[in-house]
Amino acid sequence: MTAQPEHTNPVPSMRTLAELRAALRIWGFPGDDMDFEKELAAADLDDLTEVRAITQAYRHRVLLRCNPQAMDALTRSTEDVASELNQKMADWGVQ
Repeated sequence: MTAQPEHTNPVPSMRTLAELRAALRIWGFPGDDMDFEKELAAADLDDLTEVRAITQAYRHRVLLRCNPQAMDALTRSTEDVASELNQKMADWGVQ
């Protein structure tokens, strides 16, 4: 089992669909709450694997918003990431 990152913001409870809906309204990215409802409505609710995958994906999005390091990584520019990768490749001697 890997260590989980520490969250500086309190992580909302998301044990039920109602709690996940509330967390998405407060912590989700813009439109996440509506997208979640659309995906859930389109899903076969008898297929628990599909429902689980949808809920886990949106739960993860809330966790990203609660993690400052994740938000910093998401806001980095393409040029910044490319520059860092080029530097690492140069350090490793990769062309």
